[in-house]
Amino acid sequence: MSAFYVTTPIYYVNGEPHAGHAYTTIVADALARYHRLKGNDVFFLTGVDEHGANIHKAAEDAGLAPQDYCDKMAPIFIKLWKRLNISHDIFMRTTSDMHKRGAEKFLTALYDSGDVYKGSYEGHYCRPCERFVPEKELTDEKICPIHKLPLEWLEEENYFFRLSKYQDRLLAHFQENPDFVYPAARRNELLSVLDSGLEDISISRSSVSWGISLPFDPEHIVYVWIEALMNYMTALGYEIGSEQYHTFWPADVHIMAKDITRFHALIWPAILMATNLPLPKQVVAHGWLTKDGEALSKTRDIVIDMDTDIETYGLDAFRYYLLREFSFGNDGDYRPARLHARYNADLANDLGNLLNRVLGLVNKNFEGVPEPTTPGEFDEEITAMAQTTVDKLDEHIKAFAFDAALETTWEFVRRINRYVQQTQVWTLAKPETKPRMGTILYNSLEALRFISVLISPFVPDTADQIQEQIGLSEFDTILEWGRLPVGLTVSRGEPIFPRVDMKKQKKPQPKQATQPKQKKEKETSSLIPFVDFQKLDLRVARILSAEPIEGADRLLKLQVDLGTETRQLVAGIAEHYKPDALLDKQVIVVANLEPATIRGVESHGMILAGSGDSVVLATLETEMPLGTQVR
Repeated sequence: MSAFYVTTPIYYVNGEPHAGHAYTTIVADALARYHRLKGNDVFFLTGVDEHGANIHKAAEDAGLAPQDYCDKMAPIFIKLWKRLNISHDIFMRTTSDMHKRGAEKFLTALYDSGDVYKGSYEGHYCRPCERFVPEKELTDEKICPIHKLPLEWLEEENYFFRLSKYQDRLLAHFQENPDFVYPAARRNELLSVLDSGLEDISISRSSVSWGISLPFDPEHIVYVWIEALMNYMTALGYEIGSEQYHTFWPADVHIMAKDITRFHALIWPAILMATNLPLPKQVVAHGWLTKDGEALSKTRDIVIDMDTDIETYGLDAFRYYLLREFSFGNDGDYRPARLHARYNADLANDLGNLLNRVLGLVNKNFEGVPEPTTPGEFDEEITAMAQTTVDKLDEHIKAFAFDAALETTWEFVRRINRYVQQTQVWTLAKPETKPRMGTILYNSLEALRFISVLISPFVPDTADQIQEQIGLSEFDTILEWGRLPVGLTVSRGEPIFPRVDMKKQKKPQPKQATQPKQKKEKETSSLIPFVDFQKLDLRVARILSAEPIEGADRLLKLQVDLGTETRQLVAGIAEHYKPDALLDKQVIVVANLEPATIRGVESHGMILAGSGDSVVLATLETEMPLGTQVR
């Protein structure tokens, strides 16, 4: 059994947790659950940073002593992590005695290295970051590059760490360990910092009273960012050299948002080098979340309403969307319309309907899980794909490609849906074909068991529900085909992802008093706000098939490939395009329209086309990956 240690940052308690904190923590949770699934001995750390000037100020504003304020805020994070089903092994608080003892031991070792000295600091400081900004990073406006606020000029006596001494060793470490910082964009940023030269850094504050005193000079408080980094070791029992510390240190993965990689990938390794301690194996940074294309802002009321979305779609749908929609490492745009589309397409249609359909057929035709006795077409293909999916999933997780990992799993989900369709299993209930029916349904149930295991790190409650409904009393994590016992009683419960009707979710707005129309309003009445346009989800698709609709001369029924799914659409283009001429064309599809039934045929979207004397499809000048968003 291998040890695996994953951490989130410890989050400031000067404000309540938000969706950014949730994203980091859900990613770390999925990684921890995946390694437990593989049989590794996992330790997963998260927690809160309770020291520093920002916390002291927040406590003053709340009319509380700093410790009382921290004792009030920490449970808010704990409650949210419980709601998000986070499986951490420790919730670290920097006001704990264990952390204080460990920090004091580490600071003593750092001082004994000879690389700590006393001096005076003059420079620009960002209070929200609690960070000194080097001269070479200053803009002409002298504002914080992250918070966009004016920097303060600060002069005080501090202790410094000789970070400059470790520039060459850090550069060598980056070169010898190309995966030390991920993704490549973050690594290149830090290599640029190293190339421009490192300066010694302040590690203490004499003007701050809330924090841990330096053991070698109690008049100084350790700089909060130096202290916070130590929690990754103090949480393991570093101060007593515990067995847990020796088992799990160094950390396998530090996960964080991209704005704090310098502390973790330059300063943290340097002070570990100074104290002759092993360096973390990997520092991994994700991008920032935006909403509908705009930066999150409380003052502008641009926020991600986690509570409402979880209440509407369920926790696992929220987790699934965050992990599936965004390419880890890049910024991610949170769009409620895309959450709705993912929920209905991936979860309700693909997975939920598959489970419901298979269980319904088993209940109708068998006493329990049927015995697979009659092999036939497509069986070997799906059993081979099950193992291929397992292997691909492992590769994607190693690359932190959570979106690709889930897409690979959903390719298998969609393949089992096609398997049920191709075999027309519902037609095989006659005595002479029932053995074959039993084999197909057994394979479908075993595929669902496989799928439940594969998705368990990402949507754990859903995985539990699937195994419960297919008759397993304990969660089976073994990915070997054929383990599902014959004769188990399946239970077709409530749909695991009932469809969400957005019309029912919208609250009626109070009627506005009628105002006389102004001339300008009349002239611009056809305009729509840009935010409304952003709600359209335009995607690149390929036409797979086209056929006429009986009794409708202008309509064609199309099957289009969106990369992640196949959709059926109805398009009024039959008078201008022959079905064969449409095959393999790349087109633009409005992917987030509510389904509509047109002449008895269900349509899930719309193809863009220009209309005048003739109709011309909106096609692409060059080929693009299917599912690419058109902006």
